[in-house]
Amino acid sequence: MQSLKHYFLMAMPHLEDPNFAGTLTYLCDHDDDGTLGVIVNRPSELTLDGLFEQLDIESEPGPHNDVLVYNGGPTYRDRGFILHRGNASDWDSSIQVAEGLALTTSMDMLQAIAQRRGPEHYLVTLGCAGWKSGQLEDELKQNTWLIAEGDAAILFDRPPEQRLSAAAGILGVDLNLMTRDAGHA
Repeated sequence: MQSLKHYFLMAMPHLEDPNFAGTLTYLCDHDDDGTLGVIVNRPSELTLDGLFEQLDIESEPGPHNDVLVYNGGPTYRDRGFILHRGNASDWDSSIQVAEGLALTTSMDMLQAIAQRRGPEHYLVTLGCAGWKSGQLEDELKQNTWLIAEGDAAILFDRPPEQRLSAAAGILGVDLNLMTRDAGHA
């Protein structure tokens, strides 16, 4: 199977797992070892200002203080993942996901955002979504997910409540018109 890095993973309407029902996950890494992604349409009630306070990071006042932190997935909920425009080489503990898109897990990024020196476009999540080798492929065969190529405009230019339908729109699909019953060919 081709790599699904820089793809959207959309939960099918019949997926009842509370961790993933109604989610849009952006896949940041996919290889023989497994898959890593972050859910990009579930903002929490925690703001960046609240996160900075919890982590004892001094923050410059600005519009970033009220930005919501996302529930990125059921795995590593105590760790931050920052999906952002830019290059991985600019930050510690980063991987390049696609041209102009990277995932960073280091404090230097959070400190830069707090001091208004970080990237202009970013999503901060607590937690991530992960699948062991072959697990996601099996779930795809069971019609649990739809996949579509990733699009930075959906990540950064759309409000969270519109991201899932916008990603489905890439495929010409309206998830509201799909049945909750799984079909298998």
